[in-house]
Amino acid sequence: MSKLTMEELVAYCKQTGFVYQGSEIYGGLANSWDYGPLGVELKNNIKKAWWKRFVQENPYNIGLDSAILMNKEVWVASGHVGGFSDPLIDCKECNTRYRADKLIEEFTNGKETGDNWENERLLKFIYDNNIVCPNCGKLNYTEIRKFNLMFKTNQGVIEDAKNTVYLRPETAQGIFVNFKNAQRTSRRKVPFGICQVGKSFRNEITPGNFIFRTREFEQMELEFFCKPGTEIEWFKYWKDYCAKFLKDLGLKDEDVHLRDHEKDELSFYSNATTDIEFRFPWGFGELWGIASRTNYDLTQHQNHSKANLEYVDPDDNSRYIPYVVEPSVGVERLLLSIMFSSYDKEKLENDEREVLRLHPFLAPYKVAVFPLIKKYHSDKALEVYNMLSKDLMVTYDDAGNIGKRYRRMDAIGTPFCVTIDDDSLNNNTVTVRFRDSMEQVVVNINELTNFISEKVKF
Repeated sequence: MSKLTMEELVAYCKQTGFVYQGSEIYGGLANSWDYGPLGVELKNNIKKAWWKRFVQENPYNIGLDSAILMNKEVWVASGHVGGFSDPLIDCKECNTRYRADKLIEEFTNGKETGDNWENERLLKFIYDNNIVCPNCGKLNYTEIRKFNLMFKTNQGVIEDAKNTVYLRPETAQGIFVNFKNAQRTSRRKVPFGICQVGKSFRNEITPGNFIFRTREFEQMELEFFCKPGTEIEWFKYWKDYCAKFLKDLGLKDEDVHLRDHEKDELSFYSNATTDIEFRFPWGFGELWGIASRTNYDLTQHQNHSKANLEYVDPDDNSRYIPYVVEPSVGVERLLLSIMFSSYDKEKLENDEREVLRLHPFLAPYKVAVFPLIKKYHSDKALEVYNMLSKDLMVTYDDAGNIGKRYRRMDAIGTPFCVTIDDDSLNNNTVTVRFRDSMEQVVVNINELTNFISEKVKF
């Protein structure tokens, strides 16, 4: 993969219009990011690719868009009110605050994550392994305490406990509470899945690494409902399915690692979990979590709400609460992985070019239209631009020589450049230049839309 550092990527994203610092003219807001003209297109294309593969092309799954604000009892039932918290620890010498599990994960380069460890075990590991404060180098910490990660707000005009609601920390619970509605109205038989793309919010104490860990983020989640006893088979199916999706997007095999959770790492309700990890500049980090959650979630909601969430199997008339396999990936982390995988600096014979080798489906602009000479070819170029823009995201550039325009498009990942010249006026043809190979071919304008559209499919 590219040896691009995080600092270089942040600068590149701002310079090209992928990602900006949030509220920048007011000094910014920590861990807040805005997605610019290129970033919003890339994010949308990532979500489209996921939806296409997981809903449109998959015979098992349907879609949902549930509310961000939900009845607070949803979060009581799910365990988020009582147990969704980070283990915080402070250095007594410099007052720097850390997540105890992340101190361990970073110290061991991911070999130990501290997931689901009790406070006593976390603290003992820190002292036994002399994990000193990264800021001051001292080994003098406070006791670990828990901090709930949910953002609170109030619904209505009166601010009191009765009106407290939460910004959802995950999209999954909106799927679980709609299980019966979605199953009934879609007339689906188990096994089937419900997919959702949406915003989630977590009041992270130690966010960082650019857009890797943020307080506001988007998730692409699937909750797959299956018959008890078949969940491990489906768990393997979805693990392979997710890994292939990443490969098809262009992530390299050597940068992707599947890490199965050991028995003592598993959540109490899970009987199998795998993290798909990506090689970031700081090492492998979690990109996609795939968990077999048994029937915990639906059981919790049935017990707490008193609604019957059992499924009646029409094949044998048995009644059961379905087991669930959950693949969940963050849009921002996937975007970050794609940027690191795609960025390249290529040495040419007498030059060097910056190129973003995005899968054409993901590219913010599929094609750029150039008039070779602005004075003579602009009218025809604008005609071609208007024609292509009915079906594709297109950009137009008439500034500078043609070589500089090619370089600008290479640097933002545009897979095809179309140049309008005298042959366009006389023969109704254009020159199409390919980003990756820099090969050029002549195409009739009447065939141009289909020519490009075929090559940007996913």
